Amino acid sequence: MKKIKIALVDDHKLFRKGLMSILQQIDDFEVLFDAVNGREFLDHPNLNDVEVVLLDIQMPELDGIATTKLLREKNEQIKIIILSMHDEDQFILHLMEIGANGYLLKDTDTDEVILAIRKVYDSGVYFSDFVSRAMLRKMNKKNNQTSNKIFNYKTDLSTRELEVLKHICEGLTTTEIGDTMCISPRTVEGHRLRIMEKLGVNNTAKLVAFAIKNDLVD
Repeated sequence: MKKIKIALVDDHKLFRKGLMSILQQIDDFEVLFDAVNGREFLDHPNLNDVEVVLLDIQMPELDGIATTKLLREKNEQIKIIILSMHDEDQFILHLMEIGANGYLLKDTDTDEVILAIRKVYDSGVYFSDFVSRAMLRKMNKKNNQTSNKIFNYKTDLSTRELEVLKHICEGLTTTEIGDTMCISPRTVEGHRLRIMEKLGVNNTAKLVAFAIKNDLVD
């Protein structure tokens, strides 16, 4: 069985070890290591073996935001799920823009943590109900403040590409998008790459953040 390789980064030992104990019991998960802050995580010799990292946003020495930025300079492939005690709307899109793939509150149920890990591994993004509502609030606020856009990015995307983009923003995997649109996964990936090239982004999380900020999806 293919196991998703995971790292945990949190300065609260009880929370970190408790979550590690839970995740180690999941058949398709392998927790490679844990770290007390972003610096220890980034300097770990097994960093590039990690596929998904659960990253606390508030830590001494190097917090989650700084760690996300530095990790993206080192490695674009590792999926990042931010952990936070607070429902701070202003952080969510910003974190996705700099490379985070998901955002979870620390009081999230264990089942949702497991789902989030699998979702970011398979599709590149995960939106909890809380995150979806927060992004909708931010998008509505932005639309109320600005009535005209300087650029209309929709004109650069075909109808098919906009449909693929919509499904990506819904968190569907490549296979799920293919099944929904009756096209092959390879065709879906081709559309994804062309959309990213047209919009000037280099990963799925940034693509979703860009689409929401620029009102490309309904």
